[in-house]
Amino acid sequence: MRRIFYFGIILFFICADLSAQLTVSGLLDSTVSFNAGAGDSQDFSFGIEEFANIRFQSRIRDHAVVYGAVNLIAASGSFAAAAQAQALHGNDSPLAVTSYTAGDNFIGAIELERLYFRLNGEHLDFDGGLMRLPFGYGQVWKSSDFLNPRNPLKPDARPRGILAASLTWFPIDELKLLAFYTAPRDAFSSDSSGSLFGLSIDRHWTNASLQALYSYETPAEITPQGIHRAGLSFKADIEVGIYLDALYTYNHKARTEWDGLSFSAGIDYSFFKGNLIVLAEYLYNGETSSTAFDIEKNPLGLPSKHCVYTSLTFSFNDFTSLSAAFVYSHDIVSYTPVLTFTHQLFQGATLIVTAQVPFDNDSFYGVNCTARVRLRF
Repeated sequence: MRRIFYFGIILFFICADLSAQLTVSGLLDSTVSFNAGAGDSQDFSFGIEEFANIRFQSRIRDHAVVYGAVNLIAASGSFAAAAQAQALHGNDSPLAVTSYTAGDNFIGAIELERLYFRLNGEHLDFDGGLMRLPFGYGQVWKSSDFLNPRNPLKPDARPRGILAASLTWFPIDELKLLAFYTAPRDAFSSDSSGSLFGLSIDRHWTNASLQALYSYETPAEITPQGIHRAGLSFKADIEVGIYLDALYTYNHKARTEWDGLSFSAGIDYSFFKGNLIVLAEYLYNGETSSTAFDIEKNPLGLPSKHCVYTSLTFSFNDFTSLSAAFVYSHDIVSYTPVLTFTHQLFQGATLIVTAQVPFDNDSFYGVNCTARVRLRF
């Protein structure tokens, strides 16, 4: 079965080249990781990963577009060990949902990332399939983006797709109304329990935008009365960039109170004609909120109620920049400085070097360094 799947992917791209209506693009990341541990951590670990994201789209006259994307992964060392551990927990690793093969010195996998279509109208669009449904204007935490919660310590992680359908209406250029449906998170649910229905509205002005969101998750075995979510997100660009994002999750069975709230507020400002960008964002992270830590449902969340993210990004020129970020978790008193150096080698090729040094008041966990060459095609 696995060989048939591989053959189908290869055959698809061979046929794709023969179609004048289809365009293919993507990126290839070649990453090397070094970890120098301390305390209870492993003294030293090393890993290599090849990751390709290949995207394609095809227009059907002026009325429809078909989109798709696949991820190709080959990993060894620390990357393979981490993927195996995540797959065993059934969380956000691509290998958790895709069978993988073992070579002489690597494991490999293919993940279907996107596969959906869009029907275009003059003021009305319909999307359906495996796709992304993003919400909120936050720069770092994005509380409203509950279908794909972010982790600022993994900024390059690509958001997962979901099986969904959406209907978008643009009554005027500055106003967007969205109705959406998503299949249950439990892919084996055959009675539609845990399905999600929702509405959102976006209003844009010259220097500001506002989004309101509501969704209802139908009853399931562990949530017999369903789950309600209501969110509000705002951004403004008035010399200083301002971002507010909040989502409240209510579960009647759990008698959710303030612990269902995820709220973030941030600002950014640029100096020296945009060469220096300063960003700061605060997160209130309720224990049952959209950004809460949950080893099964949301392993990318943070276990702290109060988190602060700050960063400085300086561009030396159009090709080279250096970023220094700092993530602070108040309740568990942990600190994670992150340094990122970016240099464009030539058009379409970028070198990215990152170092993270997590520690708290009692322990130093070592240093993680990655060097990545990213090729866009």
